[in-house]
Amino acid sequence: MSEQAKRRLKATRQSRVSLENPRGLPVVAIVGRPNVGKSTLMNRILGRQIAIVEERSGVTRDRKMAEADWAGVSFLLMDTGGWMVKGNNLDDKVSRQAEKAIDEADAVVVVVDVTVGVTEEDEKVAEIVRRTRGTRPTFLLVNKVDGETRDPDIWLFSKLGLGEPQPVSALHGRGSGDFLDLIIAVLPEAELVEETKGFDYEDAQDIGTYDAPIGTSTGVGGGSVPGVVIAGRPNVGKSTLFNRLIGDERSIVHDFAGTTRDSIDTVVQTEEGEIRFIDTAGMRRRSRMEYGTEYYSMVRALQSIDEADAALFVIDAREGVTAQDQRLAERIDASGCPIVICLNKWDLLDADGRADAKAQVADKLAFVGYAPVITISATSGFGVNRLMPTLAEAITKYHMRVPTRALNKLIQELQLTYPGRESRVLYATQGASEPPTFTLFANKTLSPQFMRFLEKRIREHFGFGATPIKMRVRKRGG
Repeated sequence: MSEQAKRRLKATRQSRVSLENPRGLPVVAIVGRPNVGKSTLMNRILGRQIAIVEERSGVTRDRKMAEADWAGVSFLLMDTGGWMVKGNNLDDKVSRQAEKAIDEADAVVVVVDVTVGVTEEDEKVAEIVRRTRGTRPTFLLVNKVDGETRDPDIWLFSKLGLGEPQPVSALHGRGSGDFLDLIIAVLPEAELVEETKGFDYEDAQDIGTYDAPIGTSTGVGGGSVPGVVIAGRPNVGKSTLFNRLIGDERSIVHDFAGTTRDSIDTVVQTEEGEIRFIDTAGMRRRSRMEYGTEYYSMVRALQSIDEADAALFVIDAREGVTAQDQRLAERIDASGCPIVICLNKWDLLDADGRADAKAQVADKLAFVGYAPVITISATSGFGVNRLMPTLAEAITKYHMRVPTRALNKLIQELQLTYPGRESRVLYATQGASEPPTFTLFANKTLSPQFMRFLEKRIREHFGFGATPIKMRVRKRGG
C-alpha cells in the first residue's frame, strides 16, 4: 500500500473515531451475494447468535454491526445483505447498502460458495471491491469447504482477482482461526487506537449518531443509554421512522411487508440526551408467520421490547387499530415499559379519517389509556419533533422513585375521600422502578375498583404520564 493511500486511510479512520466509532476500532465488512454464509460467518466469529441465519437467500437485508475480538485485537464486524446484479427495487436498496459498507470499511471480506462456483453476482461484487482494493486490505473467503476433498476447488475463484482464496467452513469452524489470524495481522489499527486512547467521550456529543456494539450499554458519566424500541405490525412505517430519527438510511425501507428481519439499534445524540433507537421486525399473527426466519425475528423483537426503556408503538392511521395492534399493545404493556402511540401516515387522511383513527385508539386501546398519542408522518417528518420530549419525559418517569412518606400521605388522603367502605391500606412503599412498582400492605383484599382508583390518583399526583404502574397487595392482620 502506498504512503498516500495509508495517509488517506488513516484520515478516514480518525474521522470515524468521532462519527460512529468512538473507540476507533477498525471495521471489517462481510460482503457477497445472497446465501453464501455471511451471517453464519459473523455468528462464528462472534461466538454467539447475532445475525439470523436460514437456508434461503434474502434473510439479511440491513447492515448489522457488532464488536469482535481475536487474540486480544478488537474490531467491528459488519454483516450486510446479499449483493444482486438484477432484482426489484428492494434488492437494489440492499445492494446499495452492501456497497456503502465496502466504502466505509477498513478491511473487506468477500464471501463465496465453493458448492456453487463462480457466479455473475460474485464477479460483480469482485469488480466493485477491486476499485477500492488499493486503499484497504481485501480477503477472498471460500465458504462451505467442509473437508479436505473440497480444498482444490477453491482455486476456481482465483479468476475474481481478489488474491489468494482462503478456505473456511463458517458452519463447522474449519479454517476460521487461520482466517482471523490473517485479518488481525493486516489491520493497521494498533497505532491509531493507541493514539486515541485519550479520546474524550464528551467531544462526541455533537456527532449525531453512531452504532454502539451490540450487547453493550454506553453513556456519559458511566450511565447507560436508554433504549427506545420501535414496534408494530409489518409495513406500518417503522423503518422509515427509524431512519428519520437517526438521520441516516440505515434500515432498508420498501413498500413491502416484512422488510426488516432483525433488530437494529443506533445511538442518537438529541437535545434530550442520548437515546438508543431499536428498529424491529414487524410482528404478525403466528398463523401467518413463516417457519424459521419470521419466528426468530419475532423473538428478537420481543426481546428488544422486554429490554427497552420505552416503546414507540407505530400504527398505520389509514388502517386504524387492528386486532393485531391490540395484541401487540397488550404485549408491550405487559413488559412494563412506557408506550408512546404513533399514528403514522397522518398526512394521508382527511378530516373524517383522522377523527375515526383517534376514536379507534381511544376505544380499542383504552387499556393503555395512559399512553400519549402523537400523530406523525415518518416520510415527511410531520410531528416527529414531538417524539423526543415525550420520550425523554417517559423514560425519566420510568426510572423515577417517589418518597415513601409522600406516598403514604397520599394514600391516607385518598382513603378518606373514597366513597363507600373499603379495606384499609396500612402502609405503602415503592419496591422497584423500571417500571414503578408499588406494594400496598392492607388488612383485607382490596377491590379492583379501589385499586384502579389508587393507581389513577398516584399516576396523576406524581406525574408518571406515559409510564405503566404496577400495584401489588399484601394482606396483614389488623
